[in-house]
Amino acid sequence: MRDQHAGTAGPEHGHRPGGRTAPAHQGVPPDRPHGVRPIRPRTRALAAALVGLSVAACGCTGSPGAASAAPGAAPGPAAAPATQVPQAARERPETAGATETARRDPALPAPGEAIPKDPVRLARALTGTAERLRQAIDDWRREGNPAEGRAPEPVALLALYQQRVYRYLARHPETAARTYARLPKAVAGPAKADVTAIRKLLTLVHPVSRPARFRVKEPEPADVLLGHFRHAERRFGVEWEVLAAVMLVETKFGRVRSPSHTGAKGPMQFMPRTWEAYGMGGDVHDTRDAVLGAANYLHASGAPRNYRRALYAYNHSWAYVDAVLLHARQMKRDIRNYYAYYNWQVFVVTTRGERRLTGP
Repeated sequence: MRDQHAGTAGPEHGHRPGGRTAPAHQGVPPDRPHGVRPIRPRTRALAAALVGLSVAACGCTGSPGAASAAPGAAPGPAAAPATQVPQAARERPETAGATETARRDPALPAPGEAIPKDPVRLARALTGTAERLRQAIDDWRREGNPAEGRAPEPVALLALYQQRVYRYLARHPETAARTYARLPKAVAGPAKADVTAIRKLLTLVHPVSRPARFRVKEPEPADVLLGHFRHAERRFGVEWEVLAAVMLVETKFGRVRSPSHTGAKGPMQFMPRTWEAYGMGGDVHDTRDAVLGAANYLHASGAPRNYRRALYAYNHSWAYVDAVLLHARQMKRDIRNYYAYYNWQVFVVTTRGERRLTGP
């Protein structure tokens, strides 16, 4: 979010002065956090943390780490304890566990599972993934504890695969249309909404063209975050689903810790002057304080009476507004979607393809 007198607000790590911004899951250049090499401003790159998450089950370190992104590099670990992060993929012990689980259980996709290109096979894969993901989330909420620790591997792996499929469909609209026609109605509607949201956010992205590093961190537990969203809703009347959707788009629920290239900070991406006005004396890097500050700002900008107006004040991009509301409606329709989004991962868009920074 930019200063209230500085123009537009911006999502995740990609604000462009006087223009539209790009959310964290698309491709952004951070400022220089300690020990992290930045992309030069002239590259106009935008960090990409979009559709898919699941750092919880994948082995990010508990403290912020530096993750590198190089055009053409293979997906690597979500974070590293040192600033010298290898550009080639290296499997960590936690990641090895997730991969081994996928090998044991054929129902679970491996982290790099191939995405079918044929609409018939793709529709079959997406339908099966949606069904298994719903069941895995139900099991997690019933038998696990989303208020503590990481998501179970089935949730993490299935959510990641779903996210990767949606990202593929967002870039291939003709294949997407043919796939939708073969999906059950209960799967087609949510798929269209999420793919459309991703496609809109991708329009705001400028790919990274040179090696760069981003600071990432494991998010707070899913139900702890849900508590923050609901507390802010009670205080300011801004629906928790909207707040969750903003945080999803901005930083993938706090996974991205690098400031934007314009200086926006924290899990909800506030510019210093805006935070001074609406942060109520809190810490911009504290998740609870940041969510309350965002609810305060959205309420002052017109929510809940007019969410489109409020979100446009948060980020001057109608594509951003549309994407946030699409994700929010999905969570409102079925709370399982919140737990799926919670396990979506951070991606960086480079000139030679995408690189995933977090997750199994």
